[in-house]
Amino acid sequence: MTAKPSVLFVCIHNAGRSQMAAGYLTHLASDKIEVRSAGSAPANSLNPIALEAMREEGIDLSNQIPKILTSDTVQASDVVITMGCGDVCPFFAGKCYLDWKLEDPAGQDLSAVRVIRDEIRRLVEELIMEICP
Repeated sequence: MTAKPSVLFVCIHNAGRSQMAAGYLTHLASDKIEVRSAGSAPANSLNPIALEAMREEGIDLSNQIPKILTSDTVQASDVVITMGCGDVCPFFAGKCYLDWKLEDPAGQDLSAVRVIRDEIRRLVEELIMEICP
C-alpha cells in the first residue's frame, strides 16, 4: 500500500451504501486515507433517505453525485470494497478486494436505512483500524 492508502467503495447505483461508506471514511479518517466511490450503473442522484440518515450523524453528502465505475478508478485504489455489485467490478492483481454484504437502502424507510448506516459505520471503523497504523 502507498504512504496514503486509497479506498474505493462500489455499489450498483452509487446513491446509498457506497456514498454513506465514503462519507464515514472521509469523516472518521480525515486526510489519512484517499476516499472514492462509484457505481456500476449510477443513479441520477443520491438516495434522499440515505442523505437524511447521514445528516443525523453530522455528515453532509448533499454535494456528492453518483459516479460511474471505471477501470482507472479501480487501478488508482489500494482497497476496493464492493457492496452488491460483485462481478461487474474490474479485477486487478495486487489490489485488496473486500465484499461487504449490506442491504440496499433503495426504497427503504428511515428506520431501515439507519440500521444499514450503523452497520456501514461499524465496517468503516474496522477498516480504519486495519489500514491506518
